[in-house]
Amino acid sequence: MKTLKFTKMHGLGNDFMVIDGISQQFEPENAPLTKWADRHTGVGFDQLLLVEKAHSDAVDFRYRIFNADGSEVEQCGNGARCFVRFVVDKGLTDKQEIVVETARGIILPRLAENGLVSVNMGKPHFMPSEIPFIPAAGEAADALTHIILVGLESVPVSCVSMGNPHAVIVVDSVETAPVEQWGEAVESHEQFPERVNVGFMEVVDSGHIRLRVYERGAGETQACGTGACAAVVAGVRLGLLEAGKQVRVSLPGGDLYISWQNGTDVMMTGPVETVFEGELQY
Repeated sequence: MKTLKFTKMHGLGNDFMVIDGISQQFEPENAPLTKWADRHTGVGFDQLLLVEKAHSDAVDFRYRIFNADGSEVEQCGNGARCFVRFVVDKGLTDKQEIVVETARGIILPRLAENGLVSVNMGKPHFMPSEIPFIPAAGEAADALTHIILVGLESVPVSCVSMGNPHAVIVVDSVETAPVEQWGEAVESHEQFPERVNVGFMEVVDSGHIRLRVYERGAGETQACGTGACAAVVAGVRLGLLEAGKQVRVSLPGGDLYISWQNGTDVMMTGPVETVFEGELQY
C-alpha cells in the first residue's frame, strides 16, 4: 500500500485534487483516478492536477492534468490558478509569478495582491489542424464559424485552441440552451478527432457574457477557465465583444475576467480556494 497526500481546491466550483509530485513519488498511470474522482465513494473532482519538476531550467514547474475519466489533457485554466496558489502555500516556491510547462506550451500564473490569481494563457489558435478539427467539404479553413451536424440540426461553432480544443456556440440564453444534449454530441463529434470542450455563450453586452461549458471527459462543470478564454476570443472575433476590454464571464460557479485583442496573449483573472487537505492509501 502507498500513502498519498493531496489537497482539494476549486476555482469557482471547478474542483481539483492537487498532488505534489516533487516531495512525494506518484505515478498517475498506476493510480485509480476514476475511483478517486467519484463524488460518492472517492475524493470527487473534475480534474486531478499534478505538480512535477520542470524539464528545463528555464521554467519552474511542470503541470499535468487528468480528467475525471482518467484521460490526460493539455490545459486547464482554473487549475492553473489553483496550481500557483498550491506551490506557494506548500513552500515549493517563494515567487509570486511562476513559469509553468504544460503539454501545449508555457503559461505564466501570478498571485495578485487582492487574493485573485492572474494567468497569461498564451495566444489562441484557430486553424483546424491546431484544434484539431476536420472542416466539412467546401468550408474555408479560417472561417469564423464552422457548421456541424448535430442530429438533424446545423450548429455553428467557433473553434479555438487554448492549448486544448474548444467549440463555442452562441445562444440566446444559457438557461434554455441544450447543454447536455448538444454538449455530449459535439464533445465526441467525428469532426473533433481528439474530442472537444463545448461552450454555450450568451452575450449580455460587449463587456459581459454568460457561459456554460460541457468539458471533455468531465461533463458540465461549474466553471472552465480555458472555456472562458475561448468564449471571449470567439466573441471578439465575431464582433460581439470589445477587443482589449476586460470581459466579465459569468459561469455557474462565479465570475472570471478575460481580456484579449487580436495578436496578443489571453489574460485571465479569478479567485481560487483551498477546501481541505487529505491523505489516502492505494
